[in-house]
Amino acid sequence: MSAVIEADITLAEVKKSYEDFILKENHPCIMAKTLFKMEKYHLNVYRDIEEDDSLVQLVADVKNYIRQYDFEGNVFESFLAVFPNNHYSDELGFETALWKALQTIHDLDGSPWDPTVSDDPENPQFSFSIGGKAFYIVGLHPASSRMARQAPFTTIVFNLHRQFEKLRDTGTYHAVRDTIRKNDKKLQGNINPVLRDHGTDTETKQYSGRQVEENWKCPFHK
Repeated sequence: MSAVIEADITLAEVKKSYEDFILKENHPCIMAKTLFKMEKYHLNVYRDIEEDDSLVQLVADVKNYIRQYDFEGNVFESFLAVFPNNHYSDELGFETALWKALQTIHDLDGSPWDPTVSDDPENPQFSFSIGGKAFYIVGLHPASSRMARQAPFTTIVFNLHRQFEKLRDTGTYHAVRDTIRKNDKKLQGNINPVLRDHGTDTETKQYSGRQVEENWKCPFHK
């Protein structure tokens, strides 16, 4: 465990809540289900998403995760940063906190941006970068309008961009994507309207899970 959490919540209980959320509640993401079944995920708990000390520890933990990850292999993993003490009553409040946290994470990182992706948040080739590696960010919180993102606690999921490229290399990306979207539609009646393939629109619109406005501008800057 990376930080202090509420006294009445243990790390084991947090993990159990996520196992139930992913494996027992018709979660649409088949990749997430596979990772949790195989226990190929790294779940760390932090005190406060709006506190620099917590984010300093998060950056260090993500860099350790990168160091142990086998970029040549075919085993996928995810890194989950969970903030049980942070509660948001609406999507905009969470979105604001998420982007503030990502800005602080970048400012603390000090590593070169991954050269395989753009560092311009308005560019369709953008992905977030930590420790010199590109990540696709997924924000989760109980008040999300998307059932697939209504996690037990406020959470930032860091998925290595390289894993999506692996799926493309093996020719399975479209099949996985289509299955996830089909499951999402079955769960909620429609797919998340902000979802786009990488390279067709900036992925920053997808990070918080909120259906952002047409004129929405990403608040992040490198």
